[in-house]
Amino acid sequence: MTGDDQVRIWTAAEVDDGQVPAEQLPPVREILAWARDFLVSAHPDLGRSGPVCPYTQPSLRKGLFYLASLVDTGTGTDVGEVVEGLRTWYEDLSQPLSTSDQELLTILLVLPQMDHQDSTELDEVQRKAKARFVADGLMIGQFHPVCDEPGLWNHDFKALRAPVPLLAIRKLVVFDLPFVMDTDVHAESYLERFAPDIPTRIRDQLVKRVAKNNNNNLQTANG
Repeated sequence: MTGDDQVRIWTAAEVDDGQVPAEQLPPVREILAWARDFLVSAHPDLGRSGPVCPYTQPSLRKGLFYLASLVDTGTGTDVGEVVEGLRTWYEDLSQPLSTSDQELLTILLVLPQMDHQDSTELDEVQRKAKARFVADGLMIGQFHPVCDEPGLWNHDFKALRAPVPLLAIRKLVVFDLPFVMDTDVHAESYLERFAPDIPTRIRDQLVKRVAKNNNNNLQTANG
């Protein structure tokens, strides 16, 4: 276990061994079971072959899959502040790793205290943190029981639904282009980091996205 006075972080093996405090163990174990079942498996509605998340199984196998939970201080916790601190913890854990292993390092911050029927609060925390994370070469994504974000390959597939609200942190990779096109700030950070090495397939996606945006802007301007 690692962490500070706001957050505790465990490896999957430590969760399996029950090294998580009793009051935090059930939701953390539930998310680990979900990751091992849902994320590592193929799904008929995914829209492509392969597992829902191609990084999860290698991350688990190499012991680079971590789960985190807030420390109950009794006075309430600012989740946004914890997320900022978790970014530092991620960087510390990443330092001794090889480049390939850095791409597998994952931390899931499990947030059972958040509303399970309304994702607004979680979405806002993720939105506020994303620009800083992407600028630092990291991705932060939100998962929620009622998350309505469409799937990348099938818009009807809700890939970001999880049994407990959580935030996922991992390294930004070149194939993350579709996830950073939501704002110019995120896209610019991505291009500054990857522009010389973007594969042809990803460049084609970028060109199509820019062309679509330009077309939408023209339609709006023409009323």
